Amino acid sequence: MRIFAEAALVVGLAGLCVPAGFAQKPPGPTPPPTAPPPGRPVNPDLLDSQQNGLRQDRVMFLQGRVSAADGLPVPNDVVVERVCNARVRQQVHASPHGEFSMQLGSRSDSIVDASGDGPSQREMSSKNADLGIPRRELAACELRASVAGFSSSVINLVDLSGSLSSVDVGAIVVRRRGKIEGATVSASAYKAPKDAISAYEKGVAAQRKGKPLVARQQFEKAVAIYPAYTNAWFELGMVLRNEKQVDAAREALAHATASDSRFLPPYLALASMAFDVENWTEVLGYTNHILDLDPLHHEPGYVLDLDSSNYVEASFYNAVANFKLDKLADAEKSALKTTHTDLLTHFPQAHLLLAEIFAKRKNYDGAIIEVRTYLELVPHAKNTEQVRQRLANLETLNASVVTGEKPVQK
Repeated sequence: MRIFAEAALVVGLAGLCVPAGFAQKPPGPTPPPTAPPPGRPVNPDLLDSQQNGLRQDRVMFLQGRVSAADGLPVPNDVVVERVCNARVRQQVHASPHGEFSMQLGSRSDSIVDASGDGPSQREMSSKNADLGIPRRELAACELRASVAGFSSSVINLVDLSGSLSSVDVGAIVVRRRGKIEGATVSASAYKAPKDAISAYEKGVAAQRKGKPLVARQQFEKAVAIYPAYTNAWFELGMVLRNEKQVDAAREALAHATASDSRFLPPYLALASMAFDVENWTEVLGYTNHILDLDPLHHEPGYVLDLDSSNYVEASFYNAVANFKLDKLADAEKSALKTTHTDLLTHFPQAHLLLAEIFAKRKNYDGAIIEVRTYLELVPHAKNTEQVRQRLANLETLNASVVTGEKPVQK
């Protein structure tokens, strides 16, 4: 879980000094009492009215509900996110009936997982948690729902109506996603002759029994009978890869992609092999093919019929490849996608990658948060000491920026 700590800046107020060295003169006659100046009546409630004015310009609570477009009940694990400038600032769980309430400006904003960034320094600066967030700051924010298997509508907070501190934003609508046919089972499998199918099934059974040589022979037989047998080419490629026959494995996997470009597992395998030898251009090509089917870029939306960890693997490889090719904006986008979808923490290294992206942009605060998150997720990693040294370096750089000194990268 991401835990964020931001140090509050303490600003001292300078005292007002009154000069004391004036020449003394005899006191003159006492002036007659005068009436208070017109137009400036004494108002003992002035301070309260000013504070009330501030409160009226702030939003303390956002309330609403999540509903499914098909009218069916929404899942119990719906999370509502407040996203500002493309960064998740706050998250709350919706109730079993879909209602949610989000308190704003509190020191204990409802961050429920590591994908949230926590309240900003400006939000944290107020000692009074009841003051909320100014409406003008919410203009760069939006609300969305996050739940597996659904796409979400977005509520923009730029035009909040009414003057109440608690605003009802209405309904966030989620739609069920359909699966892309052919993502994990190629259509060619249904056209294969019976002999090819029989050989393929025997190969799969041999794999399960730990007999790779038999499996390889059966897969070779299947593609010899039916050269367009995409699944058999893929399985043959994986057997060859496990046997360290890299060139032969690439050739088999390439046959699979040529037979059916919608069948995604061979693209992921090829991306992984290119990643191992640091061929970043190939990694980018293969992972872009997978991520072009990203459900977030489709309406009503689709979801890849891949294991969730595999989908995260594709976005992580894509982020690293973009970073190595100095495409920082694309690298950040894919790295953020990795951290938001890596629920089982298969790739905590994505946080270190984000730290380096932020450091290149001299966003040392953001880099420090990402490094600390990595250390919290994997406190006993082999590179812990090296990561702690990097954290100390980033903290030094950040302190130099705050004090106005010229930062020195190490």
